[in-house]
Amino acid sequence: MKLIHQSAGKKLYRDGNRLIKSFDESYSKAGILNEALNQARVEESGLNIPKVLGVEVIDGKWSLIWEYIEGETLEELMNKHPEKTDEYLEFFVDLQIAMSKEKVPLLGHLRDKMHSKISASSFPATVRYDLHVRLDGLPRHKKLCHGDFQPSNVVITPDGKPYIIDWSHATQGNGSADAARTYLIFMLQKKEDLAEKYLKLFCKKTDTAVQYVQNILPIVAASQSTKKKPEEAEFLAKWVNVCDWQ
Repeated sequence: MKLIHQSAGKKLYRDGNRLIKSFDESYSKAGILNEALNQARVEESGLNIPKVLGVEVIDGKWSLIWEYIEGETLEELMNKHPEKTDEYLEFFVDLQIAMSKEKVPLLGHLRDKMHSKISASSFPATVRYDLHVRLDGLPRHKKLCHGDFQPSNVVITPDGKPYIIDWSHATQGNGSADAARTYLIFMLQKKEDLAEKYLKLFCKKTDTAVQYVQNILPIVAASQSTKKKPEEAEFLAKWVNVCDWQ
């Protein structure tokens, strides 16, 4: 096995045509099995995603095994060919829109997950109440939502076929909430220009008011805050306090 990537509590290995994601003890068995189940359920859609091959304990660590997809991520391509940023961004948004048209009825609901995250956040009760009310006011959709849709989670094969990876946060719900999450990811990565371009393009292609997505941003910011990353705290608090608009 060859180590190809690692982050807090997780390591990714390539083993021939298999990709092995190994988790340390900070991850619960239930969470790991739920990630495998999410991906297996999304496999039943019409999307190109890596197939789950198994869940095993390898060297004492719970591990997910799925197909290894040969190719480059969209993020790598954007960094390699900055002159094609607009072209890649359009491809990215079109892929997100196609994804949102899929239905995976056995997935959990984004609304329930966000209510739980808001409740678990450290914001004052008055702010949490406003966020819960705002969330309840959103239209109840059942679109497939990735939960972490960003260029690093799109792999382009040598023949140009896109595969969407990392379905650990998959839910069904409001597609614009998923778009708000993508916008927030770009902002947290200090890619402000790309974030604004992305939001305008998404709203234009889906005939959605920019203000509608902006109205969801405090909710996704509160959800992100539960990860308790000190470097994000001040930025997210500013977004959450946009609730004061009302």
